[in-house]
Amino acid sequence: MKKVVCFLMMMIVFSSCGEYNKILKSTDYELKYSYAKKYFNAKQYTKSATILEELVTIFRGTSNAEESLYLLAQSYYGQKDYQTAAQYFNTYYTTYPKGEYTELARYYSGYGLYLDSPDPRLDQTQTYKAIEELQLYMEYYPQSERANTTQSIMFELQEKLALKELMATKLYYNLGTFQGNNFLSCVITAQNALKNYPFSKYREEFIFLMLESKYELAQVSVNEKLQGRYRDVVDEYYNYTNEFPEGKYLKQAQRYFEYANKRITDTY
Repeated sequence: MKKVVCFLMMMIVFSSCGEYNKILKSTDYELKYSYAKKYFNAKQYTKSATILEELVTIFRGTSNAEESLYLLAQSYYGQKDYQTAAQYFNTYYTTYPKGEYTELARYYSGYGLYLDSPDPRLDQTQTYKAIEELQLYMEYYPQSERANTTQSIMFELQEKLALKELMATKLYYNLGTFQGNNFLSCVITAQNALKNYPFSKYREEFIFLMLESKYELAQVSVNEKLQGRYRDVVDEYYNYTNEFPEGKYLKQAQRYFEYANKRITDTY
């Protein structure tokens, strides 16, 4: 019985492959298009994309041009080739700014790039592009039913960028004085991150790293800069405690403050 079932399944597969190959060779473009949609609806996206790649050029200026281009973009999206899908979605909404699928094309262009956004340790070009596409979507469709979801996704992507900056900030701090003064780079990186992502959940970490780095800067400072550096530590302590009066780094911050403040007092 199992052999019979396997044989029947193989026959179905071979029959399907034979059908597909015949369609590929056909010059009946309407027939090809009907099969492209058939494969698309069956979620056989590789087959539909292959056929549609040929048809979108042939269908230019015809009644099928708009839909075929959108289906091609969705076929790549279905294959999880989000970069290629985004390129075709972009072509669609640029070519048909008031088309039937323009809102969806703009949304899926950004959403696909969001799904393809890499680990924070990697290059984030894709993440920036996703944010750009989603921002454009919100500008065009602020009242869309997808608006809240889009806003949440954008915030998630911004947090990923903030996390990447936090990793860089921590790296500079950990490098310390290795091959230069990395504490200053730590402060600058944290300041820029706070400017770019002021509402990030990592805000406390950035501010505390600035306090730690300013303390370490004072520790390795030359005499003529020492008092100014200790005052920077005190100022950063107040900045941290004013914003996070019950912060998770409060005890360590207090130690930095007491040490720096004592050194300032000792000069008078």
